[in-house]
Amino acid sequence: MHVAILNARTGWHTDELCRALADRGHTWQVLPYEGLVARLGTGPSVAVGLTSDGAAIFDADAVLTRVIPTGSLEQIIYRMDALHWIEKRGVPVMNSPRAIERSVDKFYTTALLQEAGLPTPETVVCEGTAGAMAAVQAMGDVIVKPIFGSMGHGMVRVSDPDVAFRIVRSLEQMRAVFYVQRAVNHDGRDVRVFVVGGHRAADVGWRLAHQRLARRVGAAFRAAVRVGAARPARGGGNRGGLCRRRPAPLA
Repeated sequence: MHVAILNARTGWHTDELCRALADRGHTWQVLPYEGLVARLGTGPSVAVGLTSDGAAIFDADAVLTRVIPTGSLEQIIYRMDALHWIEKRGVPVMNSPRAIERSVDKFYTTALLQEAGLPTPETVVCEGTAGAMAAVQAMGDVIVKPIFGSMGHGMVRVSDPDVAFRIVRSLEQMRAVFYVQRAVNHDGRDVRVFVVGGHRAADVGWRLAHQRLARRVGAAFRAAVRVGAARPARGGGNRGGLCRRRPAPLA
């Protein structure tokens, strides 16, 4: 099997994917999103297809999507459209563009989890400063988050209205959308669940981003995880995924 890996840069994760593919006897090629070229049209002289750095992506047996690089609105939409076209042509794309669109946007993700029946912290999303400040005043202790982003970048926990106002005004200058969520007290970690075919295959506890330490979930977490693990996966619409290591058996 030949796999195309679309990526913005090389690194540990890409190296691990390449190693895992090689261990299983597959071939691969790492291709940049920025190199995508689509050719369309009718007539014998038109070679319809999608390439990156000259490689024909439709010829791959599967496409693995890694980090989509930053860019203009048009560039991001074009890259996502290309992923949809690849999938439409019958080439498996992991993660699927539909799953990426649902999970990269905190507002969309939160709405989907709410609709899937998951307990959801009180959240207000708006474009106006007045609406954001009203949410801060009503909830008190809140976390202001960017709609896009990961690993805690850009998140601010605030309970002082004066400090919140300065934060909101600064974000307003950036034409940001305000995502204001009630702070939830916890013991410093969250739970990630890996669901395959509707069944929980593995789970892991992840320390807060600034501590950068992953470890297995304790027994106290497992009961709660078992109850609702499959529902957020269905809400996200992610039909597949990869695990770099064989998960340890779960108690």
